[in-house]
Amino acid sequence: MRLIYAFVVTVLLAVPARAEVNIQEVTSPGGLTAWLVQEPSIPFVALDISFRGGASLEGADKRGAINLMTALLEEGAGSMDSREFARAAEGLATSFRFSVSDDELNVSARFLTENQDASVALLKEALQNPSFNADAIERVRDQVLSNIRSSAKDPGDIARKTMDELLYGDHPYGTSLSGSVETVTALTRDDLVTAHRDVLARDRIFIGAAGDITPQALGLLLDELLGGLPKTGAPMPPVAKLRIPSGITVVDFATPQSVALFAQKGIEQKDDDWFAATVMNQILGGGSFESRMMTEVREKRGLTYGVYSYLVPMELAATYQGSVSSANDRIADAISVIRDEWQKMAENGATVQELEDAKTYITGSYPLRFDGNQQIAGILVGMQMLGLPIDYIATRNDKVDAVTLEDVRRVAGELLDPDGLAFVIVGQPEGLETTAAN
Repeated sequence: MRLIYAFVVTVLLAVPARAEVNIQEVTSPGGLTAWLVQEPSIPFVALDISFRGGASLEGADKRGAINLMTALLEEGAGSMDSREFARAAEGLATSFRFSVSDDELNVSARFLTENQDASVALLKEALQNPSFNADAIERVRDQVLSNIRSSAKDPGDIARKTMDELLYGDHPYGTSLSGSVETVTALTRDDLVTAHRDVLARDRIFIGAAGDITPQALGLLLDELLGGLPKTGAPMPPVAKLRIPSGITVVDFATPQSVALFAQKGIEQKDDDWFAATVMNQILGGGSFESRMMTEVREKRGLTYGVYSYLVPMELAATYQGSVSSANDRIADAISVIRDEWQKMAENGATVQELEDAKTYITGSYPLRFDGNQQIAGILVGMQMLGLPIDYIATRNDKVDAVTLEDVRRVAGELLDPDGLAFVIVGQPEGLETTAAN
């Protein structure tokens, strides 16, 4: 699924104050492509870079290597240790963030125009010449291992781990990108160097920039920053072969409240019916308090504080998932209501009022995503990774508005699979036991 960062940008007001997002395609002298929204009014640049593949590029016996490597990118570079690197960034009023998901490794940078050259030089060291110092490796490894052990005691994390194993099997998606205690403990510095070479390569780069920089200057910056990376990286893994065991899988865990995840087949974002599915999901359980499941499960019956459904169009698999938590003696009722609402939507579609309310919410909330240059740069990267056209921002809401009642009814009937829903429940649910053929 796509990574979202929350930055406090006190000096920028983008869309909706900005009427249009004017995107330029930039090709560097060295052949790197980027999308740019030029905004010279404030001397500030946001740069977002993603490398396709992310943690899914590693083998099962090295699971966690790319996650650990990513965490070490700001823990020393060149001749600098982690403290010296942090001080250098702070002295330049520059911010770097490195993160990884199964589908991408993301680099997010912010810097003042006047400090551009020094900031880019510092980031270049982190990307091209990370030190992977032994002390830093052990310190960050201990942090990762602590998180893994903590996750093993968290009902939500246990549910996610179990669901991923059921859905994706031995595909990289089927295990945590953090790795296991065994795999992370066994990782060597050479494994981290290999992970770095496998992921940070020029054949899988997507770049977005927003702020006070010209296309010409951006092109030169990119060649300086990224030109020294390997030309090619590790091959992408195959498409995941989804196996969705309909029914219920219960994981016994001593807690007064059960955590439940549910999943079925999904829809790819490039599918022609994506917008109809998005509208349908908003009505069914897309996160607002007006969704059907929130109304039926929470408001009418008081079975939970929240119940949600969400489309998950990952790079190598598309699923439709949801979540709910409830007391052990009430989770069975919550699941029953969810199944009923899934069935009703599949059979009857939506009402006219539901359709209009969902479209109003989706189109009205879209401009709020563009509340700063950093967010815009990230959206530009996401658009490129999905293969969307450069005018997508201007046309996206029109595509939502074009969704009809018949579109929602048809897509609900084709997509929703009440009998194929797989539930994973972590807790001690009363009246429920494992029925799925795992």
